[in-house]
Amino acid sequence: MTDKILRCRDVQEVTGLSRSTIYRMMDRDDFPKATKLGVRAIGWRQSAVADWIQERSQ
Repeated sequence: MTDKILRCRDVQEVTGLSRSTIYRMMDRDDFPKATKLGVRAIGWRQSAVADWIQERSQ
């Protein structure tokens, strides 16, 4: 199975978090780390974000 890469806007829509909150939580290791896609592009694995959401709902 392939894992889709979500860009920041997609992650914001799925989680309901703002961009600054996502980055702040990444710095504190409270949110999955982004993967570097290019010189100025990053993304998150959809499965990592889904797992994070699942953990938060328990």
